[in-house]
Amino acid sequence: MRSLTRRFGGRTVINGLDLDLEPGEFVALLGSSGCGKSTLLRILAGLDAEIDGNVAIAERRAIAFQTPRLLPWKKVWRNVVLGLVGRPDRHLAEAALAEVGLGEHADAWPMTLSGGQAQRVSLARALVREPDLLLLDEPFASLDALTRLKAQLLVAELWQRHRPAVLLVTHDIVEATALADRVLVMANGTITDEFSVFASRPRVPDDPELAAVRAKLLLRLGVSGRGTSVERDGS
Repeated sequence: MRSLTRRFGGRTVINGLDLDLEPGEFVALLGSSGCGKSTLLRILAGLDAEIDGNVAIAERRAIAFQTPRLLPWKKVWRNVVLGLVGRPDRHLAEAALAEVGLGEHADAWPMTLSGGQAQRVSLARALVREPDLLLLDEPFASLDALTRLKAQLLVAELWQRHRPAVLLVTHDIVEATALADRVLVMANGTITDEFSVFASRPRVPDDPELAAVRAKLLLRLGVSGRGTSVERDGS
């Protein structure tokens, strides 16, 4: 991305943004609500082309949203292959579902799934496209704490297995440092800070290196105390 700008009427949401994502790199993007994170993901997903500047995007890309967005009238396996060119391939869907631990749910209806299972179906739908770029828009935000942790571990495992470039939008500093090679801070429509994370994998929350990066992020984001969420006071 070079000098990427997106305006809505007279309001500039993304302002001359420059950013490179390396092949196979896992990048997390933090920032308060309204800073332009989701707009950036929509542009990278090809859902918003009303931009100024230059963007070169991997042709094979997929996105998983905060909500799974499954069609309730289609069985799970058909949701996985939804939108793929050609005749729906059940074998592809079953292979992707097996990777996320839902191999026995191919014929289930979405309404019978738990929140965590539905989000795993969303990940399977992204994986079946074999993306070079995987976009994650707060995919764990609606999950309870234990399910969220399991989903984070699953994403880390799937990333290491397939090695797409990943851009994860999150408000959770612990999540960002647990998963990413690089953590970016976005404010006023541009990238203001960048922090590299060199801790070995699998990562543990009390790793001193992760704690040091989290401390720097908290300081940069103006969060006092021991909180780990970017959002506070309803921001």
